Amino acid sequence: MSSRKLALELSISGTSAQRVLKNDLKLQAYKIQNEPLLTDEHKEKRMQFANWMRINFRKEDTMKILFFDEKMSDIDGVYNSQNGRIWAANRSEADNKGGIWQKSKFPQKVMVWLGVCSKRVSPLIVFENGTVGHDHYIKEVLPAALKYGNDTFGNQWTLQ
Repeated sequence: MSSRKLALELSISGTSAQRVLKNDLKLQAYKIQNEPLLTDEHKEKRMQFANWMRINFRKEDTMKILFFDEKMSDIDGVYNSQNGRIWAANRSEADNKGGIWQKSKFPQKVMVWLGVCSKRVSPLIVFENGTVGHDHYIKEVLPAALKYGNDTFGNQWTLQ
């Protein structure tokens, strides 16, 4: 609960609520964090995989792994209201200085694919039509990954 809501609930001023929380009770506000919900079975499987990797892969082998992933992004960009501030004397001056962020209701999205390894970063593949089905994946992503992996490592490497 915010100190403002607590002050309203207790019918005291906001500054009094903050003073009691910080000075008297020695409390500090922390942002709630998200973390994956892992069962004991998930943790055990991760441990087994890590041990299998440690035993079955030499350091030289781990240097020849190509990791890749895809990401869907809004073309409008990202706006974080928690960090964005405009210093101005009044709201209209702030608006004139760029204090309004306009975003369409249904922003256009683009999907990108990228691979990374111990040596460098792969070329970016952009899918302008949004999601990638298995046929696009087989026709566009896998050949690009194969070419990049072979060009980088020769014919002995791992795709992750």
